[in-house]
Amino acid sequence: MRRGMVTAVVFALACLAGWLQFTPAAADSPTVLVMSVDGPIKQLTADYIARGLDTAHADDVELVVIRLNSPGGLFDPTRTIVQKLLDSEIPVAVYVTPAGAYSGSAGTFLVAAANFAVMAPAANVGAVSPLDAAGDKIPGSRAHIVSQDMRAYIRGIAEVRGRNADALEDTVWNATAYSAHEAQRRGVIDLVAADLPAMLEQLDGQQTTTAAGPTVVTSRDARVRHLGPTILEHLLGILTMPEVVFILFITACLAFLVEVLFPGLIIPSLLGVVTLALAVLGFLNLPGSWLGVVFIVFAAALFYGETTAPGFGFFGAGGVLFLVLGGIFLFGDFFRPSDLPEPSFMVNPFVIAAMGGIALGIWVLFVRLAGAGGGETAGFQTAAETALIGQKGVTLSDLRPSGRVRVGDRDWVATADPGVSIDRGEQVRVIAVYGEVLKVQRA
Repeated sequence: MRRGMVTAVVFALACLAGWLQFTPAAADSPTVLVMSVDGPIKQLTADYIARGLDTAHADDVELVVIRLNSPGGLFDPTRTIVQKLLDSEIPVAVYVTPAGAYSGSAGTFLVAAANFAVMAPAANVGAVSPLDAAGDKIPGSRAHIVSQDMRAYIRGIAEVRGRNADALEDTVWNATAYSAHEAQRRGVIDLVAADLPAMLEQLDGQQTTTAAGPTVVTSRDARVRHLGPTILEHLLGILTMPEVVFILFITACLAFLVEVLFPGLIIPSLLGVVTLALAVLGFLNLPGSWLGVVFIVFAAALFYGETTAPGFGFFGAGGVLFLVLGGIFLFGDFFRPSDLPEPSFMVNPFVIAAMGGIALGIWVLFVRLAGAGGGETAGFQTAAETALIGQKGVTLSDLRPSGRVRVGDRDWVATADPGVSIDRGEQVRVIAVYGEVLKVQRA
C-alpha cells in the first residue's frame, strides 16, 4: 500500500515536471502584433501606430503587422509614421489587405518604409501625384516644384529598404499605380499573400535590418495578438469626423448666442464651452481652414443682428448663407496645392444643408415668438403665467432686446420687441410669458 502511494506521488511529480517543462516552451513561442489602419491617414493614425510600436517593444514582440486599406491622408502624420517605421527596432510588415484593398497616396509611403511590404491579391498601391485644392493635377512648372520633395523623399525610403526607387518615384511623377503582382514584379513590394497566416508562413526565416541591426523573423506558428484602438481613440475618431466638427461648431455658436441674448442662463454657456472645446480638438486634427471658422462665427453675428431688427430680413438670410459657406470652407486648404492628393475631408453637403435648414427654422420661430403678443399663447399658459401678464418690474440689465428683469420677488430672463432697446433701471410691464422667458415693454 505504502509502495503504491510512493509510486503515485513519483508519477504525479514526473507529470508536473513535464508540464512545467512544456509551459515555458509554449510561452516562448513568437508573438505577432497586428494593427489595422482603415481609412484616411491623420494624426490619430500616427498616434495609434506609435502606441502599437511602443507596446511591441515593451512586450518583446517578434513582428508587427499593419493591415492597411487607405486612400491616403495628411502629409505630416505620414512623415511621422514613416520615421517611426524606419526607427523601429522590431521588424514591421505593412500588409495591404483585404483583397481589392487600396494603398494610395500617403499609404504608398508606408508600404515603401516597411521592412516587409505585402499585398493581398487584387490590391493596388501608388498614385502619389501632387494635386491642387480642387483635386486636379497641378500643371507645368508648378507641379515640378511641388513634386520634387515627394520624389526625393520616396526615393530615399526606397534606397533604405532596397526597393525599386525608379518604380516608386514614378508613383509621384506620373501618378502610377500598381497591382499586387505587378508591384511584386517591379520590386515595389516583397510578397503577395492571400491572408495573414499565409503571409506569416512566407515571412518565417526572412532576414531584414532594423534600427537594432540585422534580424531574422520567426513567424511560423506565431501567436497573433490584435491591438485595436482604445476607447479614447474611438472617441477621437468620432470627433475628427468633419461632419461632427461642423455640428459642434454650430452648436457652440448658437449656445453662446443664446447666452448673449438671455444673460444669466448657465446651461447655454456651459454647453457652448464644451462643444467649442470638442470642435477645436477635432478641427486641429484635420486639414482645417480658419476661413470656415470665420464664416461660421460671422453667421452667428448676423443671427444676433437679426434680433435687433424687426422681421426676418437681411441679417437672417445672411446668417444662413454664411453658415453654409462655413461648412463648405471649414476643411481643406483652398489657397495652396496639397503636398499629397489627400482624400476629401469636406463636410457632407447633406449635413450642411440640414444644419442650415435647422438654423433657419429655429431663427424664424424665435423671431415670430419675439414679435408675438401674449394672446397667441394664452390658451397654453398656466394660471401662474397668466397672473404675471400686466405686472410691472424693473430691468436689471440693458435689454438689446434681451436681458434680465426683476418682477415681484424673482429675477427673470426677458426680451423686448426686435429693434427695441430698454436701459437698465427702467420700469417695464409683462405682456407675454414663454415658460421662463418674459416678454416686456416699457411701463
